[in-house]
Amino acid sequence: MKLWQKDTTVADAHIDRSTVGRDREMDLYLAPFDVLGNLAHAQMLETIQLLTADELAMLKAELKRIYQQIEAGAFSIEADVEDVHSQIELMLTRTLGDVGKKIHSGRSRNDQVLVDMKLFTRDRLWTVAEATRRVFDRLIARSEQHKADLLPGYTHLQIAMPSSFGLWFGAYAEGLADDMLTLQTAYRLANRNPLGSGAGYGSSFPLNRQLTTDLLGFEGMHVNVVYAQMSRGKTEQTALTALAAVAATLSRMAMDICLYNSQNFGFMTLPDALTTGSSIMPHKKNPDVAELLRAKTNRLKALPMEVTLVLSNLPSGYHRDMQILKEILMPAFDDLLDCLSIANYMLEHIQVKSNLLEDAKYDLLFSVERVNELVVQGVPFREAYRIVGQEINDGADRPRPSRQLNHTHEGSIGNLGNDLIVNQMQQAQAGFGADRAQQAVARLLS
Repeated sequence: MKLWQKDTTVADAHIDRSTVGRDREMDLYLAPFDVLGNLAHAQMLETIQLLTADELAMLKAELKRIYQQIEAGAFSIEADVEDVHSQIELMLTRTLGDVGKKIHSGRSRNDQVLVDMKLFTRDRLWTVAEATRRVFDRLIARSEQHKADLLPGYTHLQIAMPSSFGLWFGAYAEGLADDMLTLQTAYRLANRNPLGSGAGYGSSFPLNRQLTTDLLGFEGMHVNVVYAQMSRGKTEQTALTALAAVAATLSRMAMDICLYNSQNFGFMTLPDALTTGSSIMPHKKNPDVAELLRAKTNRLKALPMEVTLVLSNLPSGYHRDMQILKEILMPAFDDLLDCLSIANYMLEHIQVKSNLLEDAKYDLLFSVERVNELVVQGVPFREAYRIVGQEINDGADRPRPSRQLNHTHEGSIGNLGNDLIVNQMQQAQAGFGADRAQQAVARLLS
């Protein structure tokens, strides 16, 4: 039996499988958050006299018991039960009888799904933010460790100007600091309460929506009940856009690692644990971990468009199309967390090669230094540029350029500015306001 059924049954099991799809599998992600939503909703119902104090106490005790069961991995959705919401309500009813049946008052399954999705997405975005911060910290540490190790800089895959491993590691750290702002935006959109919107048109019960907002630690509520329902899809799309931003940074870094690890570049080496061999070429050390990191993160970059296409041309109100969003969003968090974990491990164990630029083939990297040297001597820049260009074209005999660099401005080889980048990251992470949500959940479960 399903929550929406009266006294009829679905005759065609094929249609049942088609409409339910992977929903029961995805709903296991939502189980702890459904309990939290029920706890807040029950407390609100007691304040408007739809539950007695004794009934609330019974519901709270049983919901906390179910939560502990979920945390212990002992929770499942029974074969003939449609979804997690039905399962938890069934468990309450089995234990508490009519008291369990009262908990759905003033609520539709629509806003129940919505609040579960909001809580899930909020929680996972913060988990991703913390994992992103760990990779960021690793990059900053490696940047400081190798700030004196020079590296060829490229444009158009041609050697351009001197760079350093300090700059290279630090560049991806700052990229993640920017990505943290995108994660923060997604978090704050997920951190709004839809509970009380019902099926999208409110309720004649005097629901206290501010109370459930506070109990669940939301930053605010989706005020308009129609828009609360319309936020489904937008929340998922924004969250996936944020995940895709982090994925894009990781995928570009993985590509660099694949190049720099190759014999033609030879700038860094990966430990054996992060490479594989060939079945016929005994010399091979393939950067499979970096290649798979590149592929997995590139897949994640496509997910916001999947949501865009699912939502295309939908009018206002709820539509079953939105069920599909769960199976796009939920596994994406697991996939990105795996990518962040392996990226952190790889960055820890990469071995950087020193003295790369001592090779004469990198002499041309210092042509701009030669131009600047002439400018300091009073030669106009355009004339200095022409002189050095002519020297290069003529193959003129000239002293080997010095490898000593004097870059002092912010963000350059000699002044990485990592302290400024760390400050950017700290401000972005602080902007989540995650403490409020965590404290509210702890109070609900205490």
